[in-house]
Amino acid sequence: MTTHYDSINDYINAFPVEVQTKLFEIKACILSIVPDATELFNYDIPAFALIKGGKREEQIMFAGYKKHIGFYPHPTTIAYFENELKKYKTAKGSVQFQVNEDLPKKLIIEMIRYRYNLIMNQI
Repeated sequence: MTTHYDSINDYINAFPVEVQTKLFEIKACILSIVPDATELFNYDIPAFALIKGGKREEQIMFAGYKKHIGFYPHPTTIAYFENELKKYKTAKGSVQFQVNEDLPKKLIIEMIRYRYNLIMNQI
């Protein structure tokens, strides 16, 4: 059964502390690059629209799981950072960061900045 949350913070706070910490770190990374990003839910997981009214193509999403954090910056971003992501499990538009390891915050910020710049250059 899917649980619906009123805010991303409510979503994050529903997890164990070790998962919460990672989710709050990713949220902070997103807001460090796009402070006015719009908080929303897409596919029942947290998302940030990087531009006002941004649809799925203009959003970055993330999700908490028992053993990993899913980060969904877009397939173009995953492809661009393929070499830097080799030590992580990836799929077409996602990467998994293990809960028991430090987040690669510098890399996450670079990925967010890359995606944001791509979007801004298409407007």
